[in-house]
Amino acid sequence: MTPHDDLPRPPWQQRIQVGGFNPFSTVDWPGKLAAVVFLRGCPWRCGYCHNPELQTRVGPAPIAWDEVEAELARRRGFIDGVVFSGGEPTADRALPEAIARVRELGLAVGLHTGGAYPERLEALLPQIDWVGFDLKTDPADYANVTGVSGSGSRAWASANAVARSGVTHEFRLTYHGALVSPAAAQRAAQLAAHLGVEQFALQAFRAQGCNEAWLARESALPDELVARIAPLFPRFKLRSAS
Repeated sequence: MTPHDDLPRPPWQQRIQVGGFNPFSTVDWPGKLAAVVFLRGCPWRCGYCHNPELQTRVGPAPIAWDEVEAELARRRGFIDGVVFSGGEPTADRALPEAIARVRELGLAVGLHTGGAYPERLEALLPQIDWVGFDLKTDPADYANVTGVSGSGSRAWASANAVARSGVTHEFRLTYHGALVSPAAAQRAAQLAAHLGVEQFALQAFRAQGCNEAWLARESALPDELVARIAPLFPRFKLRSAS
């Protein structure tokens, strides 16, 4: 025990819902070595979600923040930063305090978000070093993916905030033919390019972790779609399911 182990935790540490922790990742922040903190809670129910166990905040958090912080402190000098992922990390109202604490440890901060809470996201952006923005489809078709009416307008308000923030970012769209048509995927990419997004990834659906049996199969990326989207961005990546 350290001299502070018997002290009460700050209120935000009691509220934060850490559902998972990866102490070392080479893929969650392109070009960086990062730890990943997965927060519980998401207002959307995307059929192809590969972390459905993180969608709800029912019951006590599986991992205490002080455990996470102790591991991060041990890894200073070995990792470049910390990525907050989910779920939808901006659903956790303790996220601003957690970000501030990570910065106090001298680590950079990355964020994975689908943009469900544009006001919260915009307030956080000055404290973020990199954003991985999960674009679902074009605004009109969002409910087909998320199951939530009005999600498109919120996501695209967030997309606009990220694009004009000056924060380094990557937009990525996961393609599954049963949820996103090639035309909708192309329209989404065109809108992202219009916002000034320069780095874009088109991702094949991964069946791992998906709870929906009717979706839990591979969905190939149409070659024609790739050919139409790739020229829109100065930096384009194609990510396969493997």
